[in-house]
Amino acid sequence: MTDKPMSDKPLDSGTPLNPLNPLNPRKPLTSLLVANRGEIAVRVFRTARALGLATVAVHSDPDEDALHVREADAAVRLPGAAPADTYLRGDLVIKAALAAGADAVHPGYGFLSENAGFAREVRAAGLTWVGPPPAAIEAMASKTRAKELMRAAGVPLLDPVDPDAATPADLPLLLKAAAGGGGRGMRVVRALEELPESLAGARAEAASAFGDAEVFAEPYVERGRHVEVQVLADAHGTVWALGTRDCSLQRRHQKVIEEAPAPGLPEPLRATLHEAAVAAARAVSYEGAGTVEFLVTADGRPYFLEMNTRLQVEHPVTEAVFGLDLVALQLRIAEGAALPLTPPEPDGHAVEARLYAEDPARDWRPQTGVLHTLAVPGAVRVDTGFTDGDTVSVHYDPMLAKVVAHAPTRAEAVRTLAHALAAARIHGLTTNRELLVRSLRHPEFTAGQLDTGFYERHLSALTEEAPDVSLAALAAALAEAAPAPDAPLARRLGGWRNVRSQPQTRRYTASGTEHEVQYQPVNHPGVRVLAAERDLVTLEVEGIRRLFHVKQNSNTSEVHVDSALGSHTLTPVPRFADPQDRTEPGSLLAPMPGTVVRVAEGLAPGSPVTAGQPLLWLEAMKMEHRILAPASGTLTALHAATGQQVEFGALLAVVQEEPQA
Repeated sequence: MTDKPMSDKPLDSGTPLNPLNPLNPRKPLTSLLVANRGEIAVRVFRTARALGLATVAVHSDPDEDALHVREADAAVRLPGAAPADTYLRGDLVIKAALAAGADAVHPGYGFLSENAGFAREVRAAGLTWVGPPPAAIEAMASKTRAKELMRAAGVPLLDPVDPDAATPADLPLLLKAAAGGGGRGMRVVRALEELPESLAGARAEAASAFGDAEVFAEPYVERGRHVEVQVLADAHGTVWALGTRDCSLQRRHQKVIEEAPAPGLPEPLRATLHEAAVAAARAVSYEGAGTVEFLVTADGRPYFLEMNTRLQVEHPVTEAVFGLDLVALQLRIAEGAALPLTPPEPDGHAVEARLYAEDPARDWRPQTGVLHTLAVPGAVRVDTGFTDGDTVSVHYDPMLAKVVAHAPTRAEAVRTLAHALAAARIHGLTTNRELLVRSLRHPEFTAGQLDTGFYERHLSALTEEAPDVSLAALAAALAEAAPAPDAPLARRLGGWRNVRSQPQTRRYTASGTEHEVQYQPVNHPGVRVLAAERDLVTLEVEGIRRLFHVKQNSNTSEVHVDSALGSHTLTPVPRFADPQDRTEPGSLLAPMPGTVVRVAEGLAPGSPVTAGQPLLWLEAMKMEHRILAPASGTLTALHAATGQQVEFGALLAVVQEEPQA
């Protein structure tokens, strides 16, 4: 939808909004630096190349050979590894742009994308800022200030709650960091006695993530929906509201599955959301791409949450439905082009799933290491910052890819996406792929019954181990036993034994569970071997022919087995246990490399602890992880301190379990 412009008076008098102003003319772009990394940098480069722009990447030391670096025409090193030393150093990014001859900077999302100071510095350096005016970023940077602006503009809001004066009638509460986003600093409080510790934790995480410890509270809406509106505005007064997106399926307040349009919204509610989004954009004289986020209650009442003054991770679903390239429009708006008065009409439905290197069954623990294979088949869009053989670093977000399906109907789009993910081959790291497939096929999701509590209710069932590991283990054993094509003749004719009555045995572990398979070259109870090669095993299981693709990792002992029944990573169990592989009972080991950001107050050797009590907080890959006491007893050793960097497997603490009565 569009409105007539209210005013072209800029909020920031030093940065005129009117591109026709002769004192600040806008110039056609020739070379673009992306002040970001990974998937979004690759995605922006794709459009820049299509528009004939030269591309410049920046990279930290761990990203020296990353895909976004390989895809750019030029790249500039930002020395160091931590984001604070590299991608968050606006001065170094601007210096890189000038040195490489870029005339524009696109911030992507995250890092410096919503930093008004950085936007001003980009403009002051004579570069084009591909984003909204700095004053608009600043106005929306604090959620508390943004709500004041939205209240004045007539946008519906949830009333804030003073945490110090909260009563049982105010519960449950949602604590939120005033700055930043991505779920950092958010806590749900259901009991008043939990409030002080939750406030302390939220403030500490907010200060660590955003440099601002301000936290506010508002009512927590049970079974609410997260619905947002994509806006696009030019410098000539035109504002588009490009439909709605539903982003209700979230883990740790971070989105997992998004779709457009948001299913099941009545037309009056959709119109209200569009009007409120346009009002929000106009309230800050917005320009470029942005997103206005709302919470919709179970009875259909919408409330403003925040405005993200940047491109969203989930922008591809809007692009698919409206047939637009939002990055191309961002670049053209930055050059001073005017949008048509009305946007195109939407067509069909799109669904996006975020594929993460993480283990949902183990508190969403992020994974690091080499991604040996990433292949997603079918008619889907895959936005990724990785190719086969790339390393997932501990320093950054563990998202591997966004997979998007577009179809005439929601049911077709959901079905297409689920099938593509189920058939994908992803080797080398534990991922949330199985969770995504099961979520997309869950009856509540297919019926469009969406709310932010989906994973709270269903995570246990969605992360149960697949029942077909034994067949995958059998296929792995048969593939291992199959001769290589260049094997000697005797080996290719089969393994000959004097006594064939006893089956051969092979043991594997998968997801921490050991599986033993017994097999003979020909006969298997209930299973007929039709063919067995090193990379493909064909079995007939209860009369149904099944193909199992087997890949042995040449760098590790892992075996990857993919079939229509699911995908499994198996580790052969050695015949004899390693005597060095022992750990003192009660030892708490670091599940990943990271930084100790908190130690429980008063915790010291000799302290009594109870099972499940948080002892330490470890930050890694943009997420905070609690290290819990494995049992009730006494803390006998503490080897970690706040601010300490720890490696994977480092001993953090030891808890001596109290004797059983």
